[in-house]
Amino acid sequence: MSEISDAIQTKCLAFGDRIIKLNDYLLEQAASSTSQPSYIKHQPSRVPVHLQSVAALANQLLRSGTSIGANNAEATNAISKADFKSKSFIALKEARESLYWIELLHRNGYLEDKQFTSIHTDCEELVKILMHRCKKLNEGKNEESDDNI
Repeated sequence: MSEISDAIQTKCLAFGDRIIKLNDYLLEQAASSTSQPSYIKHQPSRVPVHLQSVAALANQLLRSGTSIGANNAEATNAISKADFKSKSFIALKEARESLYWIELLHRNGYLEDKQFTSIHTDCEELVKILMHRCKKLNEGKNEESDDNI
């Protein structure tokens, strides 16, 4: 792997770490800030009704946010140039999807402005890095052989 690929993967891993911690935080905050209405019977295998929205949004972000690094890792270990390109574009798509979920969590009051700005900025940086790589790939250049990315 090149130094550039290592640096991208390090950023992906750090972002994935933040997403996992954010997921735990969101679920803890939601569980502690709202009391379950007495008419709702908790079933151990189901998420209580009053937590379903935040749990669903957090889960979507958890899936897309951690998928960025997984797809980037697959790209760096690709078996062909086409495989490298495909996995790189999937990583970019997952990063863009993560931006969507982060914004939706913020718009619905689950993320405060400071939290939103911090995680959104990190995700935008990943999008820019991955977009740059994908543009180079579309121009016919491979990151592994081009250290000017």
